[in-house]
Amino acid sequence: MTRIVETLSEISAEYDAVFCDLWGCLHNGVAVFPDAVRALQKFRRDGGKVMLLTNAPRPRGQVAEQLDMLGAPRDCWDDIVTSGDSAQAALLRGIVGKKVFHLGPERDLTFFTDLADDLPEPDFTLVPLDEAEGIACTGLLDDSTETPDDYRAQLLLAKTKGLKLLCANPDIVVDKGDTRIYCAGALAQLYTEMGGESLYFGKPHPPIYDLARRRLAALAPVQDARILAIGDGPGTDLAGAMGEDLDFLFVTGGLVAEQTGTRTQPEPARLDAYLKQERLAARYSIGHLR
Repeated sequence: MTRIVETLSEISAEYDAVFCDLWGCLHNGVAVFPDAVRALQKFRRDGGKVMLLTNAPRPRGQVAEQLDMLGAPRDCWDDIVTSGDSAQAALLRGIVGKKVFHLGPERDLTFFTDLADDLPEPDFTLVPLDEAEGIACTGLLDDSTETPDDYRAQLLLAKTKGLKLLCANPDIVVDKGDTRIYCAGALAQLYTEMGGESLYFGKPHPPIYDLARRRLAALAPVQDARILAIGDGPGTDLAGAMGEDLDFLFVTGGLVAEQTGTRTQPEPARLDAYLKQERLAARYSIGHLR
């Protein structure tokens, strides 16, 4: 049974680092959550390291700039690890070929140009779908109006051509303010259902955790038993922590607020029933990160 806690500080002495999700925990795509900022600042003041793990399809520098714009002070985190970071490395290894079709909005073109210093020089070309050897998917072109069904024709052509789809953001949905929008993971899920092959590099898949551990090790040596993962996504954050055998703090006031009866805190019976139904386990739960 999960233990419901009031604050992060209630359990923080057990951990030297946190792997904290962004969307739904630190912000909602429109504004940051002040209580979450204060909780992470206190964790760092007490000597802990804060690694922000996000399924954003953009490099960490772009995510840092977004956090600045949303009002998240830089003293609430130590480093950022993105799905885009780990997917870029795979792209440059040629995992979907050298002629690549970009399925996503223009704002995500930095995925192909803003590369970390430790990555090799690009050796691919962006081409139309009918010329492509593979697909790099960063999201829907217009996530405010479109759904994955709008892409069935393109995905059918891709499947017919036998193209692999690199998914730079495994999230299915996120809540932007009060609006739920689809992410690249929804397109990859549909492509798989149609018989295509989708490749993932963000949560809950190992590559992003491997990268997070490497970047954490550059800051301080921390054993897995002293790392706490935090997130609101059952199929990404929680499933990933379970796969990596990390303790987890489940923020129930995000994607599963309705299922868990969360206003300030989750209803214990509904939370336990939800976790049992989904075959998930979280060591701790909290309504909102604070």
